[in-house]
Amino acid sequence: MTQTDIAFDPYALPPDAILEPPTTLWEALKKTGPGIILAGTIVGSGELLLTTRFGAKQGFVFLWLILFSCVIKVFVQIELGRYAIFSGKPTLGALQNISKFRIIGNVLLIWWFLMMLCTVFQLGGMLGGVGQDLNLAFPQFGVFCSESIKPLSGDLGAFVSSRSEFPWAFVVCLITIALIFRGSYQRIERFTTILVVGVTLVTVFASLSLYFTPFAPVFKDLCGGLLFRLPDGGITDAFAVFGITGVGATELFYYPYWCLEKGYARFVGVNDGSPEWQRRARGWIRVMHLDAWMSMVVFTLSTLAFYFMGAAVLHPQGIDPNGADAMENLSKMYSSPFGAWTRVLFLVGAGAVLFKTLYLACAANSRLTVDFLKLMGLIRIESATSRAKSIQVLCIIFPIVALSIYLFQRDPQLMVKLGGMAQAATLPMMACVAVYFRYFRISPQLKPSIVSDFFLWIALVSILIVAAYSLPGAMVTFIESFGPLK
Repeated sequence: MTQTDIAFDPYALPPDAILEPPTTLWEALKKTGPGIILAGTIVGSGELLLTTRFGAKQGFVFLWLILFSCVIKVFVQIELGRYAIFSGKPTLGALQNISKFRIIGNVLLIWWFLMMLCTVFQLGGMLGGVGQDLNLAFPQFGVFCSESIKPLSGDLGAFVSSRSEFPWAFVVCLITIALIFRGSYQRIERFTTILVVGVTLVTVFASLSLYFTPFAPVFKDLCGGLLFRLPDGGITDAFAVFGITGVGATELFYYPYWCLEKGYARFVGVNDGSPEWQRRARGWIRVMHLDAWMSMVVFTLSTLAFYFMGAAVLHPQGIDPNGADAMENLSKMYSSPFGAWTRVLFLVGAGAVLFKTLYLACAANSRLTVDFLKLMGLIRIESATSRAKSIQVLCIIFPIVALSIYLFQRDPQLMVKLGGMAQAATLPMMACVAVYFRYFRISPQLKPSIVSDFFLWIALVSILIVAAYSLPGAMVTFIESFGPLK
């Protein structure tokens, strides 16, 4: 590897990249960024399709659980980020070296790969969901394309033109490829920041505006939602809420990669055990803490806003946003309180929510898949340039695969659920890994506070309880769900 390659390798730790940590809050804020990318991934299909539905079904009963779920899993995220800065290794590299027995690390890598393959169904659901949203908002384009394609392409054209949202899905696929093909970290961070801030502001503004409509939330209901209680027959929904809100398994894998590409480990340098290295490491870990908690505020606000809209608008009307008409029913969150003109605004906004998660997941999965293939000895990566080219190839493949899945399985909610089940099975493993890194790999000088340790254990216990309750039934549903794919 040449010196030029090292200079552009986000996972290399050259001495000339060492940078003193910021000393003021403003300087530290300018060095955040991985968290906002993570927030863009988190606030997506689960929040739009499922969190809103929980609000529609149960009202404000689960408000306390949404807050708990969004906050508690950040402690797992922080420990994985801490170890990435300490070791300079991305997630999959850290997993492979978790034990002196290489087979253990390889099993964990294969576990991730199988989960990632399942979450590709989620990507198909997101891509199809964006296509459906845009087709509902602007149906003329889909109809025009469908009629144009049908006589030109034979049976394939007839199949593609059978649903007017398919042309929109093709457009979304092409836009995704264009954005991530040469998407450096800086470009991804800037674009994601614009999308996340815009979507969050619009959604929060809409939920606050409910107080000027007949659907204003009742203060008593909000207070009741902050009390620890479960409705009759609501325990299954409670576990599902915990599983889909906040940081998920895929985000826990992604976060160390974004931290490294931001430069946190490069700024600290190679771990030589010196007091200077420890001081820099503590300083950049504090920046990572700030980054993680800022992202928590952003995705919690967005999640709460979606839940509020479902609980305040859909629940009183008895509307269940499920099945083929899910998007149309969800649009009533806006049209019912604010008027029919907001329907298109919701559909475009919902498309933006799903799209940002789609393109960020494709970008992150491309990076992790290249790492996986390299670690398993299936490809050779000899330089940062060859790594970048391999990532670019996968940045084309992932959106195309997602589109292909959607063409032959056209139920976005089903596909989102399949990916969610795979993540639910992986979340306990990542929580255990975070605890292992905390107690057996981190230098004593970099270990967290007692308070942080306490909440890390609370997160681990909560995740294990939810997994023990939910996974047996989820596995049955997972197997049965393949029926429509045959």
